[in-house]
Amino acid sequence: MDPQSFRERLLDGETVVGTFQLLDSAMAAEMPGVAGMDFTILDQEHGPLTAETTAGMCAAAQRAGAAPIVRVRNNSEAEIQRALDIGAAGVEIPQIETVEDARAAVEHARFDPLGSRGLSQYVRAGGYTGADDYTDRENERRAVIGHIEGERGVENLDGILEVDGIDVLFLGPYDMSQSIGIPGRVRDDRVEALMTEVCDRATEAGKVVGTFADDPAMARQWLDAGVQYVAVGVDGALLTRAFEDIVDAVDAE
Repeated sequence: MDPQSFRERLLDGETVVGTFQLLDSAMAAEMPGVAGMDFTILDQEHGPLTAETTAGMCAAAQRAGAAPIVRVRNNSEAEIQRALDIGAAGVEIPQIETVEDARAAVEHARFDPLGSRGLSQYVRAGGYTGADDYTDRENERRAVIGHIEGERGVENLDGILEVDGIDVLFLGPYDMSQSIGIPGRVRDDRVEALMTEVCDRATEAGKVVGTFADDPAMARQWLDAGVQYVAVGVDGALLTRAFEDIVDAVDAE
């Protein structure tokens, strides 16, 4: 898979499966692609990743055939521009709660005439030398993914759906559970009902929907509900549980 075409794959209706990465390691970023996943989300919001380490992790993920998606720390011009300049196939932007949030995300992530992303073609995304069509290619190929993570985002969903340039609406079940006063209870009927409502409304509006799943069964549930972009598990948790399984199996002998 060419990670540069990841946005086109999404907009063409393809279902993609990946994971979240908090481990600050290029080798760990390579593993999802080696395993056959479509993407890995390099999580700067909740992990210790820096711009410097994320650049190497983007290269490792791409080399293995997985699109590197960077979840930035916040909806700021500097954060979004930096993630895209180092070669991310897409950027995930947390806490999109209003129409203004959605418009700002697009403004920061797209070059003129779609936005006002700061321009240097001498960056990794531009192959270090740039090209005459660099800005057009970036606008066409970089995915912009906005997180709907709470009741306020749901309340303003109709307006958010009308903003051009947000390619994927990503439903954050954990923040969603916290916003309605039941933190961590992501399988509670109230959380699932809220997420289903957003999924249905976004799909009806022609938007790609994404979400996080703790395990394959949860992923299958949301894929069946119309989610197209699903991140299954977090690398540290997956690795820890694998070690626990080994310990349990050895102790059982």
